[in-house]
Formats: sequence, structure tokens, C-alpha cells
Amino acid sequence: MKRTAIGTCLLLSLAACGSDNNATTTSSTTAPAATTPVGAYDSALAFDKTKYTTINVTIDGVKTPVRWYKEVCYVGKPVAMASSQTGLGGATTTISNTACGYQSLNIFVPESVAASQDAAIYFAVNNAGWMASYIKASVTDGATFASATSNVGAALKAGYVYIDVATRGRGIVAADGSYAGKAPAAIVDAKAAVRYLRLNDSVMPGNANHIVVNGTSGGGGLSSALGASGNSKDYLSYLAAIGAAGVAADGSSTLRDDVLAINAYCPITDLGNADLAYEWVYNILNTRQTVGSLPNAKGSAELMAKFVAYQSGLGLKTSSGAALTATNMLETIKAEVIRSAETYLASGGTIPNLGETISYSSGMGAAATTKTYVNDWISIDNTTKKVVSLDMEKYLKFVATQNTLKNTPAFDQTGLTITASSGESNMFGTDKQVYSNFTAYSWDNNDVAGDGIGYLDTGYSWTQYSALSTSPQLTQVKLINPMAYIGSGASTAPYWYVRHGTRDRDTAFTVSINLSRALAADSNVKDLNYRLAWNQPHAGNYDVPEAMAWIDATLKAAAAKGL
Repeated sequence: MKRTAIGTCLLLSLAACGSDNNATTTSSTTAPAATTPVGAYDSALAFDKTKYTTINVTIDGVKTPVRWYKEVCYVGKPVAMASSQTGLGGATTTISNTACGYQSLNIFVPESVAASQDAAIYFAVNNAGWMASYIKASVTDGATFASATSNVGAALKAGYVYIDVATRGRGIVAADGSYAGKAPAAIVDAKAAVRYLRLNDSVMPGNANHIVVNGTSGGGGLSSALGASGNSKDYLSYLAAIGAAGVAADGSSTLRDDVLAINAYCPITDLGNADLAYEWVYNILNTRQTVGSLPNAKGSAELMAKFVAYQSGLGLKTSSGAALTATNMLETIKAEVIRSAETYLASGGTIPNLGETISYSSGMGAAATTKTYVNDWISIDNTTKKVVSLDMEKYLKFVATQNTLKNTPAFDQTGLTITASSGESNMFGTDKQVYSNFTAYSWDNNDVAGDGIGYLDTGYSWTQYSALSTSPQLTQVKLINPMAYIGSGASTAPYWYVRHGTRDRDTAFTVSINLSRALAADSNVKDLNYRLAWNQPHAGNYDVPEAMAWIDATLKAAAAKGL
């Protein structure tokens, strides 16, 4: 029996549930076109293969010349942006490319494959926290890379075309003062970038049928959504609005935007249900109370209770074929942690036994700190390299001490005075709104008077508001959620490598587990390499040799299958 999109009708109105996601379906009443349609902006988006600068980098001690195609605008109607922008953490920056700096590509081609049409394309999305990502250059003249630790260096050494992808996202302000990064802007831009590569495939170095998408955190979420929703018609009107390649004047698509493989780390996704999952994981065994992080006990309990019906409604199966529900989710998480530990032990790693002390690094970048812990949650038999026991209550407490737990709710926070941060709320609503709540709990409990959001200001409950044709949030939530497209008839990427750190408290473990189980049930998926990564926090690209070996094997498998 054909499976329907995961949990779609739990998230959407009846009208949205009836949406047709099959990009190849056409109306039987439409007369065939006299000529093959072309994208309305295709001629303006032609790639100039002569417009590059040669730079030199050193990879593993070897000088490597690289062609740099700088800030290539991938849309015909880019959104002009204000010169001053605020990024993740509140830092203000001034951008120089206001015309197309959030819709451009930096393309780096090793000179050795400059004439190749077969080289894979390593497509790096750089949006942290679903924030807008201004064009960046991961490769600069004179840079030095070690391929064992740098995914950039490893990709170039392997002879892949490396592309930094800029996209709009939450928080961005356009030149006209509007908020141009509202969902689904990030994924629409990523799809437009893929379409640009497909349009120019015959003249560009690399093979646009062999795109491997890499992203971490919000970038992991974007990568997952891009990989799940290939060729869906749901995005065509948004693509047309920015002059994406392969969108004809009549709104039809003349190009594909599916990709071959996804290399995603700690994906922040399924945002419409992420608050439920977070509270369930960190309240089901009283973790919040144990670590003294229960700022909203009533809200936490309410959200946790709603997770039960949500999880059941997904219709997912465990690896043994049983229904994956709230009843066996803790055991499923436990099994994945044990698998992670034993995989690490088998590779030669060591884990401190019960009562032993070890130091762990917490945080990322300049904010990283080192703390010492006594292991009180996992027992190891170092002779057999097996886990003897794992105490889930103490394990979740351990995770929660790595970094302070997020407030309740964890993601849709703005407009609730009980929370102290903003979460992802500014990704939703109209482009005239700074933010909008996008979940039932936060909308109904918004207590900030005058923000124009929630029952307090509108007089509408979430149920009433969601029924209005003018409310965009349900559609926005769906369009960035891979769970709404996996198994739906969209062209899901056939190859997936997904990692989520065992010390990552930024999103619930259930999010990546559900993603993996949905992918496992999708007949389009040829290979799923999912694992909780041992002793890793909220981070990515920490396993470069393993990930690059998987990519190499994936490309060989795809070539053998004629993909």
C-alpha cells in the first residue's frame, strides 16, 4: 500500500492536505504546448565559464590551483536587501552585495576537473538556526586544508566542485523594510540554486545530477527539506516570484530540483511539532526538574502530553516493524545511544566506565568550554566492546548538563513573557510582521499586548485563525518540513547520511529518529546511513573521513545504477 506524506494531516488544514505534490502530474484538460516551454529568466541566467579567478590553496601539503567563480547570482529577480543586517546572536553586520548577496553562489573548481562534466557537486548550505546566510567563501587564496579534518579540503582533494550557497532566512530585512526571509524563503532559494546548476549543466564543470547537499543545524534542516521535496509543485509560485531557472511564464516547471544525496548534521526540522518533542524528551523522566530548568511547568506538561497523539499519528515503524509510538520511543532512543557507543568502541574508541571521570567540550567556537563529569549512566565491557547497561534517566540528565535546556516552548517562543529568548518565531507570518507564532500552544498563550499575534490581540484561537485563508503559518510550516514530503510522491533524494550528536540538547532526539524512520519507509531511498554520533554536541562535519568515504561510495553506487 502506498504510504502518504508523514503526518501531513496532523499539521495542515483539509485544503492543504489535499495538495498534489507530484511534480510530473499535469491536467488532462490542458492542451499540449506547441513548443517546448522555457524558463522565463533562463536566458538571463546563463553561466559565463570564462569569468573566474585562479587561486591557490594547499591540501595535505600539496599546492592545488582552484578556479573561483565569485558571487554568481542564481535568480533572475533577486530581492534587494538593506545594507545593515542582524545575524544569529544579535550581531549587526554591513553587507556589500545588497543586490544579490543572499541569492548567490561561490563556486570553487579544482583545476584538475575544470574540463570535467562528471565531477560531483558538493553543495554547502550555511544557514545557522534557519537564519539568512550571506554569501561566504570557504576557500580563499593561500588557504591551507587538512583533508582528514576539513570537509572543504576533502571535497576539493576528491575532485568535487565545492559550492557555498547563500540563502535568505529568518531575520533578514529587505531594502524596502520588509522581512524577506519568511518561510519558505530558504528552501525556495536552495531549490533555485539547484535549478541554476541544472540549467547550466552542459557548460559548467561538474555534474548537476550528482549534487551532494551538506548542512548543519538549521542547514541540516534545510538540507533535509531540500532532499525530501524534490520537484514538488508546491514551490513553483515562490520560485517564479524570484525568477528561478526553469519556471516558464505559465508557471510550469521545465527543470528538476531534486538532488542525489544529503549529508545532514543535527537537523533542526519538523518545527511545527518540535516543541512537543522537546518537552516530551526532557520531561518524561523529569529531566527538567532534576537539573533545575523547569521555567514553565504547566506548559511543559501540556506540550509533553500532546506529543503522544502526534507521534502515533505519524504511522512510523521501528526497525523491527513495530509501531513507533511514545510508548517505545525511550527504548528506541536508548537502543540508538547503545548502537552509537558500540560503533565507537568497535572503531577503537574508549569510553569511561561507571565511576570514572572524563572531560567533555561543550558549546561551539569561541563559546566552547571544557567540563569534567563522572560517568554515572553507561557501563561498558571493554573486553567485548559492548554496552552492559545504560540508565536513560541519568543519561538525559547528563545531556541536559552539557548546555542549559531551552525554555518552554523551545522553538516558538516570541510573544510569551515566560520565555527569555525568541526561537524561530520570526521565520513565520507575513513579510510585514517581525514574527508570528506558528504553533497552537504559543498562539493561544501569547500574552504580549499589541504585537498583533495570538488570541489576546486577534480574538481568534489557533484553531479559528488556522481556518482563515489569510493565515500563512500552516503552509509555511509544511513547506520547510521534510516529514510532509517523504513518501508523498515528491522526488526524495535516494541517498542520506544523517548524524545527531549524543550530547546534543538543541533539538529532541526524536526529531532525527522520526526523520530516519520515515526515510527508511520511502521506496525512493536507496541508502540511509543514520546514527547518533558518539560524544558529539550540536555540531557538524566532525567525521570528515567517514562522511567523505560514504559520499565516494554513494557516487559509485549512483553511477552503477545510472542515476
